Formats: sequence, C-alpha cells, structure tokens
Amino acid sequence: MGQGASRHRRPCRPRRGGAYGWYYWTTGRYFQETDNAYIQADQVAVSSQVSGYIASVPVKANQVVTVGQVLATIDDGQYRARLAQQQAQVEARTADVGRVEAELRRQEAQIDQAKAQLAATQVGVRFAADQVRRYKPLAASGADTVEKLDQYRSQLEQNQAQAAVNEAQLQSARKQVDALKAQVEQAKAAVAQAQAGVMQARLDLDHTVIRSSIDGRVGDHTARLGQFVQASTRLMAVVPVEDLYIDANFKETQIGLMRLGQPATVSVDALPDVELHGHVASFSPGTGARFALIPPQNATGNFTKIVQRVPVRIRFRADAEARNVLVSGLSVVVTVDTRSAHDAAEEGKRKREGDKERGAGQTVSEVGPGVAPGDGTRAVR
Repeated sequence: MGQGASRHRRPCRPRRGGAYGWYYWTTGRYFQETDNAYIQADQVAVSSQVSGYIASVPVKANQVVTVGQVLATIDDGQYRARLAQQQAQVEARTADVGRVEAELRRQEAQIDQAKAQLAATQVGVRFAADQVRRYKPLAASGADTVEKLDQYRSQLEQNQAQAAVNEAQLQSARKQVDALKAQVEQAKAAVAQAQAGVMQARLDLDHTVIRSSIDGRVGDHTARLGQFVQASTRLMAVVPVEDLYIDANFKETQIGLMRLGQPATVSVDALPDVELHGHVASFSPGTGARFALIPPQNATGNFTKIVQRVPVRIRFRADAEARNVLVSGLSVVVTVDTRSAHDAAEEGKRKREGDKERGAGQTVSEVGPGVAPGDGTRAVR
C-alpha cells in the first residue's frame, strides 16, 4: 500500500522549451514542492513519578512495546513501609473515634444521672416547703414548737442549695456533650486524613512500576539498573512508529491554493525507488517564526522582507516494508497537487471582478487609533 502509480501522480515534464512552457502554465505551476519537510511522531517521554533506585529495566533500546508493558521498576521497599505506616495511622485514628464516642455515651449517661438527682432534690424541696407552710401557723399558735419549724426551714434551705448544685452539674454535663461531639468530628477528620495518606502511599507504590502508555518503539534509553532517579527524571521515550506524519514547511508564496484533503506525494531518500502518497491534513495557525523560542520583532530598525514558511501537516500511507525504514526525523520531499483549488480560485476572481464593475462594496473591520466604538466598519469599493 502506498507504492506504485496513482491517479494523483505528477505528470512527466516535457523537455522541449515550448512544450515545457505549456506544461508549466497548464499543470506544473499547480504542484507545490518543498524539501524542508521531516517525518514526525508524537513520542511520549517516559519518566519516574517517584524517587528511588531502579530495580529492573526489562526493556532494551529500540524494542517494540505495547500499552501497559512494564518499562522499568523502582525499588519499592520504602514505599511499602510508608503504606504500612499510613494503614496503622488509619487504625489508630479509628480507635480514637471509638474512644471519644464511648466517652460521649458515658457523658450522656451522666446527664441522665444528673437529671435524676435534680429531680430527687426538687422533690425534697417541695416536701420541706410544704412542712414549713404547715408548721408555721402551728408554731405561731403554740400548738407545736418553734424549734421544729426552724428544723424544717433549715431542711428546705439545704434542699434548695442541693437543687442548685444539681442544676449546675446538669448544665455542665450538657456542655461537655457538645465538646465531645466536636472531638468525635475531629477524630473522624483525622481518620479521613489518614485514609488519604493511605491512598497517596498506595499511589506512590503503584508508581514504582513504570508502564508504557502507548504502542511504539523504545528510544533515547538512558535507564540503568541501580541508578538513583529523582521524580520526573527522563528515562526513555516511546515513539509510535505506526502513527507517523510529515511536517512540511512551505513558503508563504506556495500555500495560496492549498486546501485540506489535497493529494500529496512524498519522496524519501531512504526509499529511493518508492513514492508514498498522502494528503494535506492541517495547517499550522502561525508561521514557524511565530512559535520560535524568541520570535522576531520586525517593528524596530531597518526592515528586510523575508519569505516565511508555514508548517503543513501531511498524512501519508505506507506498507509494512516501508514502515520498517521510516523513522521520526527523516527528511523528505513533499509535493502537493493544488489543481483542485484552481477552478474555485478562478471563479472567485471572476466574481470579485464582477462586483467591482457593479460598484458593490464590502464591509470590512477597521481597527486602530482614533476609531470610535461603533465606527469600526467602512465600505471598501
């Protein structure tokens, strides 16, 4: 697949001057070619998420791997110990919850006891008050002694004092319940925190096994047995060799008639007798200079116009034999057939000329200093 002739294949060029001129005017000028093109792949950098000594490296450089295959392992002794420690913390915090809940239940029982004591004291207060009320007229008439009346008055005062004490104890016990409930919530939060620590420790333990996230081939292999690595240390890369594409950097003067889906032919130096076929997949939203580490600033000093290049992504087809040779980074020559856009461009040109003859205007946006809000459009004729 991808080899041999194709209906999109570029016609042979005539060699004589007049014939060549006719060929160029009718066909050749619609084929845009560049050798500033390279095979690319969305490779995945493999790194460790935890620190430690590399315990094993079961893969070798350039080896084909699949999704989920183990690429390396980190010594997990300290992470297993940390997990056990966090699990013990969960058990300890759970025991704290049980202890505080038991204290809460005991405190509720003390409240019931305080209520009973207060009720008993209040009964004594009422009895002593009744006795004082009965004996007061008797003592005044001489039917009974004053000493007995004084005795009942003293008993009433003692019961009233004891009732006040029991009331204070009941209020204190009730307030203690609120404090214990807050301690229960605090202990439960400590359990949740310890459980989160268990989850983190289990994740760290799982991260000691580094697996491949895609199918591909191992490259840039730097992992060594016994090597100490920090978290985020790059160990290797996995290149998806079955999902290659081409970034072709065409000049801005070449992309006027390029459209998505237009056919493209690809020549690779590594495959001198094979012509690969593909299509235009997408266009970069900016030129290569716009995405440079230090973009050029042309608004200062003297200016020299330099033709810019626009990255155009090409998807291509290749059979299994060709894919054995194709790797990321190879330089290629890409030719895009733009003839499909020629008729549409000519039709658009004729339409614009007709609009110009009829005097039709086109509303365009006008942005810049001195343009008031609402005045940002004008008619261009």
